[in-house]
Amino acid sequence: MAKNVDRAAQTKARLVAAARKLFASDGYGATGTEAILAEAGATRGALYHHYRDKADLFEAVCRDLAGEAAREVEAATDGIAAPVEALKAGSRAWIDFMARPECRRILVVDAPGVLGRERWEELDRDLSFDLLKTGVDGAVEAGAIRFDAGAEALSVLLNGAMNQIALRAGDEADTERLTAGLLELLDRLGG
Repeated sequence: MAKNVDRAAQTKARLVAAARKLFASDGYGATGTEAILAEAGATRGALYHHYRDKADLFEAVCRDLAGEAAREVEAATDGIAAPVEALKAGSRAWIDFMARPECRRILVVDAPGVLGRERWEELDRDLSFDLLKTGVDGAVEAGAIRFDAGAEALSVLLNGAMNQIALRAGDEADTERLTAGLLELLDRLGG
């Protein structure tokens, strides 16, 4: 029984790795199921045993990437006691992660269309927005940031700004300018 569980986990991992590679290089629309199966060395039966369809596999890839982004944000903010500095470090880590071509293409460019707005927002909320909101809530509660519209509104605005920065990640100078502007905004809100 344990061998079957191990084999199943290995097959799922191969499918996700193959799909991630192909979705990053070719995009969701141009990536066929057959290419994923060939890259993973898996059968169609194995794919449909683990995933409903290509979109379900795509969501698994998105969840993995979003989890990696969250871990990078947590690592970047670990040990930073000043709430505004933690928000700045976490924002920078998230933007740097999303600026990677594979992450940008999968999570920011393709995911909203493939998953649909509602599902994409749910994924964003589960794996990154809640982390941002926790940081903003902490900064507001500590009095380190004042924002009359409240922490929820500020979190939504910051999340939108960071998603826009990630969309522009192909232009390094623009990304850097906008990131600097976001960090300056956080400083001003804290000042």
